[in-house]
Amino acid sequence: MPGIALILLYLAVAAAPLALAAASLRPPRPVMDEIASAAGLLAYAILLMEFVLSGRFRSISGRVGLDITMRFHQLLARTALALALIHPFLYTLPFARPLPYDPSRQLTLTFEAEGLVAGVFAFILLPAFVLLSIGRDRISWTYETWRLLHGLGALAIAVLVQVHALHAGRYSQDPLLAGLWSGLLAISVLSLAYVYAVKPLLKMRRPWRVERVASLADRTWELILAPDGHDGLRHKAGQFAWIGLSGQAFSLKENPFSIASAPGDGPLLRFVIKELGDLTATVGEVSPGARAHVDGPHGHLTIAGRREPGIAFIAGGVGIAPMLGLLRQLELDGDMRPTMLVYGNRTAAQIAGTEDLARMRRTHHTEVVQVVSEPPADWSGETGMIDAALVGRLFAEPCHRDWLYVLCGPPAMMETVEEALLDLGVSPGQILSERFRYD
Repeated sequence: MPGIALILLYLAVAAAPLALAAASLRPPRPVMDEIASAAGLLAYAILLMEFVLSGRFRSISGRVGLDITMRFHQLLARTALALALIHPFLYTLPFARPLPYDPSRQLTLTFEAEGLVAGVFAFILLPAFVLLSIGRDRISWTYETWRLLHGLGALAIAVLVQVHALHAGRYSQDPLLAGLWSGLLAISVLSLAYVYAVKPLLKMRRPWRVERVASLADRTWELILAPDGHDGLRHKAGQFAWIGLSGQAFSLKENPFSIASAPGDGPLLRFVIKELGDLTATVGEVSPGARAHVDGPHGHLTIAGRREPGIAFIAGGVGIAPMLGLLRQLELDGDMRPTMLVYGNRTAAQIAGTEDLARMRRTHHTEVVQVVSEPPADWSGETGMIDAALVGRLFAEPCHRDWLYVLCGPPAMMETVEEALLDLGVSPGQILSERFRYD
């Protein structure tokens, strides 16, 4: 499904509860009461749709991009939180007791015990859930623990809101709207079941084995996986995959890593992994022959079909991984467009893929600009950070405005580079980037 169709589908689902509520033709209430109900309806619709915006569904993220999908996921979570928090405070009608002239209670907010308790719990849990998600880097939980609690916590809140809506909602007791909520909740449950049950079963059918683990740079490893009994993974250069090295398909111990090999290199998958904690801290201890599992491909940091006259690759740290695959595929395709790689690290010891870079200079005539913020005494490359000043010096020529720019690295670096490129007159459509971490 095209990206625009997915966006329209999302808007249609979000608006459906409001449309059904309006179509119920209940007696009118004060405007603030209707706004309060609308805020609650919209908040729950957004919450339920968050389950399919988790980034693990290629049918969605593969169309609009994982970067956009996850930003959308986080922005809408905050939106749902704001709507849910203001929802109960907007009402003007009395609570609990029916008005003398309203024996049917269609104009009175009535709360049965189930609806009241469930709503209060959801009202308390949702802010805590969103705040923990925003600040998870400040919590000592492992990624696996946070991921499990994130999924189960979201489901628990959705169930509480469902009970609240069906028992206390003025409009949600209508059969059509109640059926819509049940259907969306079922999709949410199935999406979790797919990620945590179906995907592991699929990975069991296509296992991988560790072909090689080698030190590539300071605290940086090269991991090569080989398909075990199947033909491998069909991917595009620049994409990434979720890798599990525990030997068990049903395991939360998996992380996303960019594929550093090119599709044209054959079935082996190459990854460049930096030790940052959790799974990455133990990569160097993995033995050749060990069982591995792969979920992919994901991501849209691809340049297949792009026809810009030149391509600039700007990488920071381990962001070099997808660039290696992209540049290698250009080399295999015989694509002789001018290319430049700008590669930044804190120290020279952290530079990964030196052999690849030397080959690209020699055979593909790629211009490689290496940047080190803490250079050794004999360093002859650029020093400092990949900042606006460096981008301005490297891409100031008018011809560079028509190039394609591919970015991968720390978020602060990518934001700085994007702003600098836009200031130089580069079109936003010519800047490709993908983030694995968000605030």
